[in-house]
Amino acid sequence: MVDALIILVLSYIIGSIPTAIIAGKWLKKIDIREYGSGNAGATNVFRTLGWKAGITVLLIDMFKGFVPVYWLAGLIHHNFDTLIYFQLLAGICAIVGHMWTIFAGFKGGKGVGTSGGVFLGLAPLALGLSLLVFVIIVWITRYVSLGSILAALTLLIILLLQKFVFDVYLPDVLLYVCTIIVVLLWIAHKENIKRLLKGEENKLKFGMDKSN
Repeated sequence: MVDALIILVLSYIIGSIPTAIIAGKWLKKIDIREYGSGNAGATNVFRTLGWKAGITVLLIDMFKGFVPVYWLAGLIHHNFDTLIYFQLLAGICAIVGHMWTIFAGFKGGKGVGTSGGVFLGLAPLALGLSLLVFVIIVWITRYVSLGSILAALTLLIILLLQKFVFDVYLPDVLLYVCTIIVVLLWIAHKENIKRLLKGEENKLKFGMDKSN
């Protein structure tokens, strides 16, 4: 119980680090939430501050998910048989922290980068293939949101194929949690999905774009 509590709190705090907001303040002395889409995530940093800042923020956001799962859970909890449950707990808390950060009024990013870091620690092959889907979709359409939601769905499909078609051992709880995370990401992108269906979604572009 103590292990779970420590992991929950520390993972949430790590996930809560508002990377995009810090980047905006540090690089341009702006509040990134007042520019572009208004979202405190790597995509908006990419659009507003440029590709170098965007990639840096994305990598740090992934690190925020990877560290709790790959390092923190194992450091605190030492029972190998139940470690996966604590890793998943750590991952969920990190994602929740990113999406509802305590450091910015519980309004953060959409959790894509941090989710990627979580599955880099748990299922690197599936993550790699889903990242490939993300790159292809964004390259062809310039819609980061479309790439994100399809990559998340691809990750779940790959895990299901690994378990039920290729007979790879995967704990059922990993599939359940992956499904929950995919649903969370799709909910976080609900406005993007509406704009995509209407043909009104913003395509990826560069430069400072102050929102009204």
